Parts: sequence; C-alpha cells; structure tokens
Amino acid sequence: MIAGDMLPMSVVEGTGLRNLISFLEPTYTVPCRQTMTVRLEKMYREAAASLREILSSADKVAITTDAWTALTTESYVTVTVHFFSDWVLQNAILQTRSMPVRHTAENMAHVLQAAVDNWGIAGKVAACVHDNASNILLANSLYLEWESHRCFAHTLLKLGSVSTVVGGASHLVSHFHHSTVATEALKGKQAEQNLPQHCLIQHVKTRWNSIYDMFERLLEQRWALAAVLSDRGFTKLTDARALELADASWHVMEELLPVLKSLKCATTALCGETELSISMVHPITATLLSRYLRPTEGEPPKVREFKGKVAESLSSRIEPENTDTAQKAAMVASFLDPRNKNLRFTTDEVRAAVHTKVGDMLSNLPASLPDHHEEQALAPIPEKRAKHADAMLAFFGDEYFTEEPATTARSELERYLCEESISPTQDPALWWKLHESKYKRLSQLAKHYLCIPATSMPAERVFSAAGLIVNRLRSRLLPSHVDMLIFLNKNKSIVK
Repeated sequence: MIAGDMLPMSVVEGTGLRNLISFLEPTYTVPCRQTMTVRLEKMYREAAASLREILSSADKVAITTDAWTALTTESYVTVTVHFFSDWVLQNAILQTRSMPVRHTAENMAHVLQAAVDNWGIAGKVAACVHDNASNILLANSLYLEWESHRCFAHTLLKLGSVSTVVGGASHLVSHFHHSTVATEALKGKQAEQNLPQHCLIQHVKTRWNSIYDMFERLLEQRWALAAVLSDRGFTKLTDARALELADASWHVMEELLPVLKSLKCATTALCGETELSISMVHPITATLLSRYLRPTEGEPPKVREFKGKVAESLSSRIEPENTDTAQKAAMVASFLDPRNKNLRFTTDEVRAAVHTKVGDMLSNLPASLPDHHEEQALAPIPEKRAKHADAMLAFFGDEYFTEEPATTARSELERYLCEESISPTQDPALWWKLHESKYKRLSQLAKHYLCIPATSMPAERVFSAAGLIVNRLRSRLLPSHVDMLIFLNKNKSIVK
C-alpha cells in the first residue's frame, strides 16, 4: 500500500488505519514505521534482483534520462530502460538517484555509466534518449560509448514572435487560477452562455502540448472570459486592461490552432512507452515538413513565422535529407519497421546509404539462432532415415550446408526489401515475431533498434510520481528511500 499508493510510511501509525485494522481483524497488530521500512527495503532488494535477471536475458536495451529538483531542493537523476522480451516492448525505472554535485557533462556521464554497470547492461545499451541540454548532449557524445539521441518532442516547439501571445494568454489564465472571485464569476458566465463548465488550462514549459490545450480552452471560453473582465463587480478596470487580449492575439491563437494540433498529434504518437516510436520519427518529420509546416498563401505573418521556426528546428536537428542520417538509430529503425521499410519519405541517396549501413551490420552480425540444417539435426529423425542422414552429413560435411555470412546477409536484406509494407495500424513487433525465423540476422537488428524510445517522456513521467513521494509530509525522506519507493511504484507491472 505504501509503495503502490505512494503513502507516507507513517500511515501505519495513523489512528484511522489502526482503527480500521482493529475493526477488520482485532487480533492483528499493525507493524511500526521502522518495521515497514525494513520490509520495503527487503521488497526493493528482491525486486531489483528480479529486474537484473530479466535484463540479463535482453540482447540490447535503450535508456532515457532526465534530471529534476524535489521540493527539498535536492537534485535527482532518473534513468529508465527499454527492451524487448519475446517481442513485447518492456520498460522499467532503473534508478532515481540524488546528484548533489554539479551537473557537468563529466558528472552526468559518470552517473549514467554507474547505472549501466550497476544493472549489468554494460555493452548492451544501443542509445540514450535525453533532452537538448548541453551537459547531457556532451556527456553522451563525448564520454559514453552508445549513441546519443535527442528527444523528438523537445525539438518541436520554437515560439518565435508568438511568444508574446503565449505570454499574454498565460497571464490571463494565471489570474483566474489565483482568484477565487474570478473563478466563481467564470462559472456563472459559463452557465449564462450555455458554455461547457471547463476550467482554464495553463501552459507549462515542460509539457509540449500545453500551448495547444491552453489556446483551445481560451477560444472555447472567450466570451465568458470577456464577460467576467468587463464586469466591474468582479474585475477592476486596471486589472481588466492588463489582462484583456487584443483581437489580433485572439486571431493568432485561432489561426495557430491547426498547426499546434498537428504538433500535438505528432508528439502524442511518439510518447507511448509500449509502442514502437523511434521508427516513426522520420516519417512524422517528413509529413510535418511537407504538409503541416509548409507556408500557405494568404496566411498571417506570425503563423508563417511560427511554421518557419518549427520547420527550421526540425530540419537542422533531424537532418532528414543528410546521408549521414543513415548512420543514426532513427533512420535505421525506420527501415527495420515493416510499416516504413520503403523509406518513401527520404531521398534516393539516403535510402541507398541506409541499405548499405544495414547490409554492413548484417555481414558482421553472427546469427544467434540455429540455421535451418541445425534445426533439422536437432529434430527427431526416423530410424529408417538415420543411416541415410548420417551418410549424407559424413559425405558432404557441415560446411556444405553452411552459408557464408555475407551471402546470408545479402539474401535476408533482398528478401526483406521484397516484402510488402504492412498497414500503419498493424503491430511491427508482432510482424517480426512471426517472421523471426525467416530473418534471423535482421530480426536481431530490429530488436536492437526498435526498442529505442523517440522521446525522454518515460524519465519525465517519473517526476509526477516523485512529487507525490517527496512532499511536505515526507520532506525528510532519505534519497535512498526516494529511489526505493519510485522503483517499487513504477515497476509493478514488470517486477512481480
């Protein structure tokens, strides 16, 4: 209950719980706080050992990381892991450790390397997904051996000149969030105008879709808001003048909404923890650039500028038409996703470079699964055929049935290219599970690359749970216990 519902350990000493237990089972003695702490520590050790065992069977993993500051002003770094188990994408929280030292690139690299070593996944990490902070970028590119992958969602939003509109809208929402008089007045105006009884939504910098949500709600409630601001019984004239948005600002919000909606759809599609996402980075980027961010005739200058800023950010950071992109995880993953394997969204040069890259990796990759003739040898052979089979093997030798790695790799790649692409609604992991025996080497690469998340959202989602754990009722909680409680709470589904 303490770990599952994130309750304080002192709950076992509360009168309410003790009275409830006494009513349900009078003979049971509720353990004290110290006993519960010992039991939770034992539970953590067992769960951690179970996760280590699960990770030991994973061929490749990906990690995400992010840093956050608790209510107690202590700094923490969270690391999550993502991998395939029988072609089911799994994820877990590895650790949430206090980091009292400066967040330099070298110190961040040390924390990540220590986490990888501690959990027994050294040499298995395909990539680390992180935000665009310079220290974590440098840590992954300079000090660590795996590929550095920027969070796609952090790359999207560049405000440009519309930042003034966002600021004004945020100021208006803040007024209603902090004034009970204004909030009650808004409810009354909503009822008078038959508008939905919705609260306003505030823009949060760390939530990429919140600008769209804020604009959409403000436009829905525009006339109810205007009624409250114009009513001197609820709003002073000086406050109304400071809060009211110009008609131009309302027009910009309305005109930006379709663009922001497309960005929200893009980030929502890539933020799932149980869905393959990195393979969709380039297809989504190409669609955004060609359809939603392309300037249209007659659109307002601010909308055109906003589109240009976002398009420039995407193009400069993801570089969809650069042949060097073929060497990176996102493009290789797109090719290994049977939904996108034709790479229609890129140039012929990049497509050819990806094929070459994958072919080279296949040639250097030993097949971990047995070859077809080995499967036949392991299968029971009828007694009548045993002598004949032994004679055939003795005459030809094992090398007769063994294909050269380069030949096998080339054959697999050619056969995969001839496969039909699957529908976007189909599950690529299930496709690989059904075709694993057909593409033994290629399926290994698919496991390596398709487990990488497109965003650092898995690490950032920990912040909400951490906020419930490190609160004013538990401001003296030890960092080791913060790590323990987050681990137990977030890993319930994978660690039984």
